[in-house]
Amino acid sequence: MERFSLVEQYRKELYRIGWRIQYRARVISNREIIKEEEEFYAISFTDDVNNKLYIKELINSLPSTTGKAIIHELYINDKTETQVARELNMTQQAVSKWKKKMLKHLYQTLSLTKSSI
Repeated sequence: MERFSLVEQYRKELYRIGWRIQYRARVISNREIIKEEEEFYAISFTDDVNNKLYIKELINSLPSTTGKAIIHELYINDKTETQVARELNMTQQAVSKWKKKMLKHLYQTLSLTKSSI
């Protein structure tokens, strides 16, 4: 009986050690991947500024002032649909519909500019 419990203790301890080794290996591999991606996707300051200017230009190209306001608040100011709805005195569903409509318009605009290039 005592021998059985001793074997069980050793087996549990070996299981814990194996689990720790696997966990450490996973953590190390995740760190290595993140570092490689960070170096690979490093964006220069000018690229970042150009992207922001392009996004503002796209938002300003939207046909509706309500749509511009909604997209700007949602994506630039990082607000929720409910917060935007309260500010603009409309329902959350209306904000969602405006968002879908304006994103569709932006997608079409981007598709046209890519095909004309």
